[in-house]
Amino acid sequence: MNNSKDKSDFRNIDQVYPLILASASPRRRDLLQQVGLPFVILPADIDESGMHVDPAENAKLLAEKKACTVYSGTDNGWILGVDTTVVIEDTILGKPVGAADASFMLGLLSGKYHRVISGFSILDPEGQPVCSDYVSTDVLVKRLAAEDISAYIATGEPFGKAGGYAIQGVGSFMIESINGSYSNVVGLPVCAVINAFLEVGALKRFPIPRSDSI
Repeated sequence: MNNSKDKSDFRNIDQVYPLILASASPRRRDLLQQVGLPFVILPADIDESGMHVDPAENAKLLAEKKACTVYSGTDNGWILGVDTTVVIEDTILGKPVGAADASFMLGLLSGKYHRVISGFSILDPEGQPVCSDYVSTDVLVKRLAAEDISAYIATGEPFGKAGGYAIQGVGSFMIESINGSYSNVVGLPVCAVINAFLEVGALKRFPIPRSDSI
């Protein structure tokens, strides 16, 4: 953490001064709404190629890149960038392109543990990065038959999801166990992010009193 100002120099996140989320992910939106954190969405459009080879460092770098990209379009608010990736052994799984790609990914995950890594970056209202961290969760997928995979793909849910599944949706049928943060697998490690907001001074306390929440 390297704050450019004392924490008291910036306003805390509240309904009048909401967090800026540099993501269009409906999963992250839902998680923030669930905990009553005021926010507005300002999606970041970035080139995700040519980054760090280590998945955790890559996730942190992409999260910071997203946050920094939207800073010029903000009005001096706290900014949160997040990037989630799925890793099995040494293979990083992005979002499947087409049914064949989704089938390949789900076949790789079948009967094995994989890691879901979310990097997150917080910028203060002056656009300075004050926190960059990541959370990793181990997930075990049950052994999937070919018909399980094809039926799941037919729901359309795998598309637009890193690793080709959604733990909070129909995809929960394949998750045998997890070790770590559940919300991280959904797309936002809520506990770690809230703790970081408190540490850097973006929040004075949490939960936010009902009168200040969304």
